[in-house]
Amino acid sequence: MKEKIALIRKCMLTVQSRQKSYADKRRRELKSAVGDFVYLKESPMRKVCCFSNKGKRSPRYVGPFKLLKQVGSLAYKIEMPTNLVGVHNVFHVSQLRRSIQDPFQVISHELLDIQPNLTYEELPVQILDRKEHQLRTKSIPHVKVL
Repeated sequence: MKEKIALIRKCMLTVQSRQKSYADKRRRELKSAVGDFVYLKESPMRKVCCFSNKGKRSPRYVGPFKLLKQVGSLAYKIEMPTNLVGVHNVFHVSQLRRSIQDPFQVISHELLDIQPNLTYEELPVQILDRKEHQLRTKSIPHVKVL
């Protein structure tokens, strides 16, 4: 019986080592120093929108934000703007992406009026176009809103 248990343990160790090698190939380190800029993942949870548009076209990362200091081996403290006071400023490296300083890639988050519960309200600015789609028995109005 002890021989079989030892054999099973040996097989489990080889499988575990193989899975670890697969995982290590995809793993990456955030090689940034204090003072560098990083992008922050918009939200790790689904259907939660803190910074910008909802849906498919929403940006996955916002920023760039400045790294203030490293907290532990896998967490960083970043400098948050004043309108995002309710968001905690320490993030895991999986939520950050290194920024290449390009002024055209900046995603603006300051235009939003963020509430204390980290939500915002979208309001229409103006109606750009109206059109009616005619079916056999009814018509469907379409409105293009800015």
